[in-house]
Amino acid sequence: MTARVLLPGRAAPTVITAPPWPAGQPPPRSRRALAAPHVAAGPDGSIDWQATLEFRNFLWDYGFGVADAMDTAQRGAGLTWDLARELIRQSAAAAAGRGALIACGAGTDQLPDGTYPLAAITRAYEEQLAVVQAAGAQVILMASRALAASARSARDYLEVYGSLLKQADRPVILHWLGEAFDPMLRGYWGSADFAAAADTVLGLITAADGRVDGIKLSVLDDGAEVSLRQRLPPGVRLYTGDDLHYDTLIKGGPAVPGGAGPHQPGGLAYPGGFPGYSDALLGAFSAVTAPAAAALAALDRCDEDGYDAAIGPTMPVSRLLFEPPTMRYKAGIAFLAWLNGLQPHFAMLGGFQRQRPASHLIAVFEQAAGAGLFRDPDLAAARMTAYLAGLYP
Repeated sequence: MTARVLLPGRAAPTVITAPPWPAGQPPPRSRRALAAPHVAAGPDGSIDWQATLEFRNFLWDYGFGVADAMDTAQRGAGLTWDLARELIRQSAAAAAGRGALIACGAGTDQLPDGTYPLAAITRAYEEQLAVVQAAGAQVILMASRALAASARSARDYLEVYGSLLKQADRPVILHWLGEAFDPMLRGYWGSADFAAAADTVLGLITAADGRVDGIKLSVLDDGAEVSLRQRLPPGVRLYTGDDLHYDTLIKGGPAVPGGAGPHQPGGLAYPGGFPGYSDALLGAFSAVTAPAAAALAALDRCDEDGYDAAIGPTMPVSRLLFEPPTMRYKAGIAFLAWLNGLQPHFAMLGGFQRQRPASHLIAVFEQAAGAGLFRDPDLAAARMTAYLAGLYP
């Protein structure tokens, strides 16, 4: 099955072919992989709960865990804490109903932007942590704008996070979100220098004595990620949030089937005393779901060539989605979901879909077609044609 769309300024139509990917995958064995989904809205800008939850089921069908109520779901950019609390409740209930993996963000966004005493920041975190735990989801301790604005030293971060970790009912995921995603988080962990900030977070993890499952790192610097990954205590995961380099970070290396070194599920071994790869917690996986799942399945078979063939074409799509201003990436994810028939309208909270210009979205469509991201070529072509007709009546 193929379809064609003639895009503005192109000499030849863009061809959309039926993708080769299976219509679902089991959870991967060789990596832990979570996708951070967006929130669908109706034409009036309110949450379309049916489409929002169906999208999470789509991710679970492909074997991904869901990392919900994160920045991809417009936390701090349209999704209020009241709405996030309901999203956590509904998503966690859906996950429990099918025995699927879910983790949810707990932050301090019920506090308006500004500075606060550390005790007030801790109380805000505690309120959200309690909601996530009551829902039965794993806690992701999100980076806090209030803490970034109020902390005067690395010691302040250790005080707040240390208190929260003592209240966690199971190991949490820490969230280190770089300033490309949110400029208000510059200098998180007490320093704008990555090495100094890493020393702080490593001290926190070491003192936590098993209460940290891993850390999601979103600084878009693959060298910095590898350096932190190599310093993590045994058993603590590095969840890549690097939407520009996840192909090599997840693949890792050097890896050999069997051999010396710590073995990982799937039969690969990584010499050197530390895991040679990153796990994943990515907004990009909500856009490139099917080929990313196929790539992870290839890793389970120790098929690195198959991994490269599936994941490679997703990289131009992801790098385009996350081009500066990076925090606007969510609009492209919603656009692809609409083109794929996963929500009835291209609409987001607060009109966020307008944060990317038409030229960007047209380029996203073109790259996505080349990467085999569209499940139904005819539907994608019809919706893209309708979108273009609205631009150029």
